[in-house]
Amino acid sequence: MSRPIAVLRPEPGNRITAAAVEGRGRTAIRLPLFATRPLAWEVADPSGFDALILTSANAVRLAGEGMSRLRGLPVHAVGEATASAARRAHFDVVAVGGAGAAALVAEAEAAGVRRALHLAGQERTLHVGGIVAAVVPVYASEILPIAATDAAALTGCVVLVQSARAGARLAEIVPDRGTIRLAAVSEAAAVGAGPGWAVTAVAARPETETLLDLAVALAD
Repeated sequence: MSRPIAVLRPEPGNRITAAAVEGRGRTAIRLPLFATRPLAWEVADPSGFDALILTSANAVRLAGEGMSRLRGLPVHAVGEATASAARRAHFDVVAVGGAGAAALVAEAEAAGVRRALHLAGQERTLHVGGIVAAVVPVYASEILPIAATDAAALTGCVVLVQSARAGARLAEIVPDRGTIRLAAVSEAAAVGAGPGWAVTAVAARPETETLLDLAVALAD
Protein backbone atom coordinates (compact mmCIF):
# COMPACT_ATOMS: atom_id res chain seq x y z
CA MET A 1 0.00 0.00 0.00
CA SER A 2 1.42 3.40 -0.99
CA ARG A 3 1.99 6.17 1.51
CA PRO A 4 -0.31 9.23 1.52
CA ILE A 5 1.14 12.42 0.06
CA ALA A 6 0.73 15.59 2.11
CA VAL A 7 0.40 19.03 0.52
CA LEU A 8 1.50 22.00 2.63
CA ARG A 9 1.21 24.94 0.23
CA PRO A 10 -1.37 27.72 0.80
CA GLU A 11 -4.77 27.79 -0.87
CA PRO A 12 -5.81 27.87 -3.66
CA GLY A 13 -2.67 26.02 -4.75
CA ASN A 14 -3.15 23.41 -2.04
CA ARG A 15 -6.47 22.30 -3.49
CA ILE A 16 -5.06 22.16 -7.01
CA THR A 17 -1.98 20.17 -6.04
CA ALA A 18 -4.02 17.78 -3.88
CA ALA A 19 -6.29 17.12 -6.86
CA ALA A 20 -3.21 16.37 -8.97
CA VAL A 21 -2.03 13.91 -6.32
CA GLU A 22 -5.42 12.19 -6.33
CA GLY A 23 -5.41 12.18 -10.14
CA ARG A 24 -2.34 9.95 -9.90
CA GLY A 25 -4.28 7.47 -7.80
CA ARG A 26 -2.74 8.50 -4.49
CA THR A 27 -4.28 9.68 -1.23
CA ALA A 28 -3.72 13.39 -0.57
CA ILE A 29 -3.57 15.03 2.85
CA ARG A 30 -4.33 18.75 2.67
CA LEU A 31 -2.54 20.69 5.39
CA PRO A 32 -1.81 24.33 4.41
CA LEU A 33 0.85 25.77 6.71
CA PHE A 34 0.36 29.37 5.53
CA ALA A 35 -2.34 31.66 4.19
CA THR A 36 -1.49 34.27 1.56
CA ARG A 37 -2.94 37.76 1.31
CA PRO A 38 -2.23 40.73 -0.98
CA LEU A 39 -0.22 43.71 0.19
CA ALA A 40 -0.65 47.34 -0.81
CA TRP A 41 2.24 48.31 -3.07
CA GLU A 42 3.32 51.14 -5.31
CA VAL A 43 3.71 50.37 -8.98
CA ALA A 44 7.24 51.10 -10.12
CA ASP A 45 7.89 53.09 -13.29
CA PRO A 46 8.54 50.33 -15.84
CA SER A 47 10.87 52.57 -17.84
CA GLY A 48 13.46 52.10 -15.11
CA PHE A 49 13.74 48.35 -15.72
CA ASP A 50 14.46 45.98 -18.56
CA ALA A 51 12.96 42.79 -17.09
CA LEU A 52 10.55 41.45 -14.49
CA ILE A 53 11.61 38.56 -12.24
CA LEU A 54 8.87 36.33 -10.82
CA THR A 55 9.61 33.47 -8.44
CA SER A 56 6.05 32.58 -7.39
CA ALA A 57 2.69 32.35 -9.08
CA ASN A 58 1.29 34.07 -5.97
CA ALA A 59 2.99 37.30 -7.03
CA VAL A 60 0.94 37.28 -10.23
CA ARG A 61 -2.27 36.12 -8.56
CA LEU A 62 -2.18 38.59 -5.66
CA ALA A 63 -0.49 41.69 -7.12
CA GLY A 64 -3.77 43.11 -8.39
CA GLU A 65 -4.36 45.71 -11.07
CA GLY A 66 -0.95 47.28 -10.64
CA MET A 67 0.56 44.42 -12.62
CA SER A 68 -0.99 45.78 -15.80
CA ARG A 69 1.43 48.74 -15.85
CA LEU A 70 4.35 46.32 -15.99
CA ARG A 71 3.08 44.23 -18.88
CA GLY A 72 5.67 45.60 -21.29
CA LEU A 73 8.54 44.09 -19.30
CA PRO A 74 9.79 40.66 -20.41
CA VAL A 75 9.39 38.07 -17.65
CA HIS A 76 12.01 35.70 -16.28
CA ALA A 77 10.14 33.13 -14.17
CA VAL A 78 11.13 30.32 -11.83
CA GLY A 79 9.27 27.16 -12.78
CA GLU A 80 6.52 26.46 -15.23
CA ALA A 81 3.71 27.20 -12.75
CA THR A 82 4.92 30.78 -12.31
CA ALA A 83 5.50 31.13 -16.03
CA SER A 84 1.98 29.88 -16.80
CA ALA A 85 0.46 32.36 -14.35
CA ALA A 86 2.40 35.18 -16.03
CA ARG A 87 1.28 34.10 -19.50
CA ARG A 88 -2.35 33.99 -18.37
CA ALA A 89 -1.88 37.59 -17.17
CA HIS A 90 -0.70 38.46 -20.71
CA PHE A 91 3.01 38.83 -19.95
CA ASP A 92 5.75 37.87 -22.37
CA VAL A 93 7.71 35.09 -20.64
CA VAL A 94 11.16 35.00 -22.23
CA ALA A 95 12.85 32.54 -19.86
CA VAL A 96 11.77 29.80 -17.44
CA GLY A 97 14.40 28.86 -14.87
CA GLY A 98 14.68 25.32 -13.62
CA ALA A 99 17.14 25.69 -10.76
CA GLY A 100 15.79 28.33 -8.36
CA ALA A 101 15.84 32.11 -8.00
CA ALA A 102 19.61 32.65 -7.80
CA ALA A 103 20.21 30.61 -10.94
CA LEU A 104 17.42 32.50 -12.73
CA VAL A 105 19.08 35.83 -11.92
CA ALA A 106 22.41 34.56 -13.22
CA GLU A 107 20.75 33.34 -16.42
CA ALA A 108 18.97 36.69 -16.86
CA GLU A 109 22.26 38.56 -16.46
CA ALA A 110 23.91 36.30 -19.02
CA ALA A 111 21.03 37.09 -21.38
CA GLY A 112 21.74 40.82 -21.11
CA VAL A 113 19.37 41.98 -18.34
CA ARG A 114 20.86 44.89 -16.41
CA ARG A 115 18.03 46.32 -14.26
CA ALA A 116 15.42 43.80 -13.14
CA LEU A 117 12.35 44.37 -10.99
CA HIS A 118 11.42 41.50 -8.67
CA LEU A 119 7.80 41.21 -7.48
CA ALA A 120 7.91 38.98 -4.45
CA GLY A 121 6.39 37.74 -1.24
CA GLN A 122 7.09 39.60 1.97
CA GLU A 123 9.33 36.71 3.04
CA ARG A 124 11.48 36.96 -0.06
CA THR A 125 14.80 35.25 -0.73
CA LEU A 126 16.13 37.65 -3.38
CA HIS A 127 17.38 41.09 -2.34
CA VAL A 128 18.51 44.19 -4.18
CA GLY A 129 21.94 43.71 -5.69
CA GLY A 130 23.56 42.92 -9.01
CA ILE A 131 20.97 43.10 -11.75
CA VAL A 132 18.09 43.11 -9.22
CA ALA A 133 17.49 46.86 -9.06
CA ALA A 134 14.34 46.72 -6.91
CA VAL A 135 12.36 44.17 -4.91
CA VAL A 136 8.68 44.96 -4.27
CA PRO A 137 6.67 42.73 -1.89
CA VAL A 138 3.15 42.29 -3.26
CA TYR A 139 1.85 39.54 -0.96
CA ALA A 140 2.34 38.10 2.52
CA SER A 141 2.32 34.48 3.61
CA GLU A 142 1.13 34.15 7.21
CA ILE A 143 1.54 31.16 9.53
CA LEU A 144 -1.58 29.10 10.24
CA PRO A 145 -2.04 27.29 13.57
CA ILE A 146 -1.74 23.52 13.19
CA ALA A 147 -3.47 21.16 15.62
CA ALA A 148 -1.29 18.42 17.14
CA THR A 149 -3.62 15.78 15.70
CA ASP A 150 -3.19 17.20 12.19
CA ALA A 151 0.59 17.25 12.57
CA ALA A 152 0.55 13.67 13.87
CA ALA A 153 -1.40 12.60 10.76
CA LEU A 154 1.77 13.23 8.73
CA THR A 155 3.49 10.25 10.37
CA GLY A 156 4.56 7.79 7.69
CA CYS A 157 3.63 10.13 4.84
CA VAL A 158 5.45 11.62 1.90
CA VAL A 159 5.36 15.41 2.31
CA LEU A 160 5.71 17.94 -0.50
CA VAL A 161 8.00 20.78 0.61
CA GLN A 162 7.65 23.68 -1.82
CA SER A 163 9.65 26.39 -0.05
CA ALA A 164 12.40 26.73 2.53
CA ARG A 165 9.96 28.45 4.88
CA ALA A 166 7.49 25.57 4.60
CA GLY A 167 10.30 23.13 5.35
CA ALA A 168 11.24 25.04 8.50
CA ARG A 169 7.62 25.25 9.64
CA LEU A 170 7.11 21.53 9.01
CA ALA A 171 10.14 20.77 11.19
CA GLU A 172 8.56 22.80 13.99
CA ILE A 173 5.24 20.96 14.07
CA VAL A 174 5.90 17.26 13.43
CA PRO A 175 6.39 14.95 16.41
CA ASP A 176 8.62 12.41 14.63
CA ARG A 177 10.71 13.32 11.57
CA GLY A 178 12.13 9.84 11.26
CA THR A 179 8.97 8.36 9.74
CA ILE A 180 8.42 11.05 7.09
CA ARG A 181 9.78 11.17 3.55
CA LEU A 182 10.31 14.62 2.05
CA ALA A 183 9.91 15.49 -1.61
CA ALA A 184 11.48 18.95 -1.86
CA VAL A 185 11.00 21.29 -4.81
CA SER A 186 14.56 22.65 -4.49
CA GLU A 187 17.76 22.24 -2.53
CA ALA A 188 16.84 25.38 -0.57
CA ALA A 189 13.52 23.81 0.45
CA ALA A 190 15.32 20.66 1.60
CA VAL A 191 17.85 22.67 3.61
CA GLY A 192 15.03 24.64 5.22
CA ALA A 193 13.52 21.43 6.56
CA GLY A 194 16.76 20.44 8.26
CA PRO A 195 18.05 16.91 8.99
CA GLY A 196 16.52 13.82 10.56
CA TRP A 197 13.87 12.81 8.04
CA ALA A 198 13.48 9.22 6.83
CA VAL A 199 14.28 10.39 3.28
CA THR A 200 14.97 13.81 1.80
CA ALA A 201 14.89 13.95 -2.00
CA VAL A 202 15.04 17.00 -4.27
CA ALA A 203 13.13 17.30 -7.55
CA ALA A 204 15.24 17.51 -10.71
CA ARG A 205 13.40 20.71 -11.67
CA PRO A 206 11.41 23.20 -9.52
CA GLU A 207 8.10 22.32 -11.15
CA THR A 208 4.95 20.76 -9.74
CA GLU A 209 4.84 17.85 -12.19
CA THR A 210 8.46 16.92 -11.53
CA LEU A 211 7.87 17.20 -7.78
CA LEU A 212 4.80 14.96 -8.02
CA ASP A 213 6.77 12.38 -9.99
CA LEU A 214 9.29 12.32 -7.16
CA ALA A 215 6.61 12.09 -4.47
CA VAL A 216 4.86 9.19 -6.16
CA ALA A 217 8.17 7.34 -6.40
CA LEU A 218 8.80 7.91 -2.68
CA ALA A 219 5.27 6.80 -1.82
CA ASP A 220 5.59 3.38 -3.45
